[in-house]
Amino acid sequence: MRDVTVAFPGTLALDGVSLRLFPGEVHSLLGENGAGKSTLLKVLTGVQQPDAGTIEMDGRPVQVPRPADAIRMGVRTVYQELDLLPNLSVAENVMLGHETRRWGLISRRAMRARASEVLAELGVHVDPASRLGDHPMAVQQLVAIARATVVRPRVVVLDEPTSSLDPHEVARLFSTIRTLKEQGIAIVFVSHFLEQVYEISDRLTVLRDGRLVGEYLPEEILRVDLVHKMIGKEISVLEQVAEQAEARDVDESRVLVRAQGLARKGAVTPFDLEVSEGEVVGVAGLLGSGRTHLVRLLSGVDQPDQGTLRVLGRAVRFRDPGDAIRSRVVYSSEDRRGDGIIEDLSVADNILLALQAERRWWRPLRRARREELVASYIESLDIRPADPHVKAGTLSGGNQQKVLLARWLATAPRMLVLDEPTRGIDIGAKAELQKVVADLADNGMSVVFVSAELEENLRMGNRIVVMREGTLVADVENAGLTLDDVLALIAYGDRVER
Repeated sequence: MRDVTVAFPGTLALDGVSLRLFPGEVHSLLGENGAGKSTLLKVLTGVQQPDAGTIEMDGRPVQVPRPADAIRMGVRTVYQELDLLPNLSVAENVMLGHETRRWGLISRRAMRARASEVLAELGVHVDPASRLGDHPMAVQQLVAIARATVVRPRVVVLDEPTSSLDPHEVARLFSTIRTLKEQGIAIVFVSHFLEQVYEISDRLTVLRDGRLVGEYLPEEILRVDLVHKMIGKEISVLEQVAEQAEARDVDESRVLVRAQGLARKGAVTPFDLEVSEGEVVGVAGLLGSGRTHLVRLLSGVDQPDQGTLRVLGRAVRFRDPGDAIRSRVVYSSEDRRGDGIIEDLSVADNILLALQAERRWWRPLRRARREELVASYIESLDIRPADPHVKAGTLSGGNQQKVLLARWLATAPRMLVLDEPTRGIDIGAKAELQKVVADLADNGMSVVFVSAELEENLRMGNRIVVMREGTLVADVENAGLTLDDVLALIAYGDRVER
């Protein structure tokens, strides 16, 4: 791709950006949200037409007017927000568009056999006839990658492919990527996990503000220099967040939420947990450990089979999230697209959604109050673009997460339950969100923070709760706690009392 330029009304999304892909090479595309990565990939895959610039394949100019043309050229994409059909079987999703036919009819047996072969290459062993929606997000991610490799492509674009995978599954995926490399396939790897970028990449390209910063070999650029090139400034915010957590004086006698013997059959065994006012509790554990099940019980999304829950000493029973919201306990799901942002609604409507639902339809907010609230959250959270009327689905992942945070802050909560709030967003947006959460805690708000990144838990949390196989195995003060300490708790499950 040479000198690609894309202009939208009021903004230059790409300004003369070039990208080289070589056969049998993993090329990581890096930059903050809004840097132009998505737009560049849309041009490559025929979703967006450039205003200037050219694309060549094997040294010959090509036109990519539609996604179907990109697919015919051998360019396949696996998006972060999975474009799958959960109501269909695993095999039907893997083979979508490449169904095996016999005598003009689809052969489900042949489809299942071929899907099993492709999945086996990825190290995935699931029943191809099973319904996709019954499998966890990690399996669905691997199914999406399998679909992209059914017909051997020339180029595979992987957009945040590891955001829902645990370390074991990441290792398995990387093994598959290396196999694809050996077959001469060019792989575009988009990720905000710099450790993974350095592990798997042969070449790096950095974009910032729609411009090409440079192309580098991983062994020739230090990680700190790479971050500097991505954001254009030094990151000190993360250090501030850690300092705030260390300096935060939590009064453990001021318990906001207390769970005693809370459990749900098949999900979480009975656990006790206290969250004090102004405290950040990090929830750690491997994928499938029960992290999400635990916080869904705390916030009314799921109902317990046994145990009690108290808010400010008063026994409560959350029949649904609405009950929790009325007790000023709010939950933000890890599935930003499925359970969070409503893409076709404006930023303003997304922000005000929970508050208006709480007020009921017959008590609409006054227009002046709506505009005042929305403007204040757009400004305070630095939501970009700062236009309340744009569709939320057009925003970057980091800005969508800010919109969701604004939605819940508008309800004046006492406790925020945030499930993977920084998953799949860049380091700059991640630092901004962590700083917002730290400031909220400093002002007395309680926060339960689920993250697959152990460093994030250690940076944010005053306490760390560790889940393992549906059981709360540790509840420890984050004073001198190290990464190795948390890894040991996850691995061996030794219970540590608070």
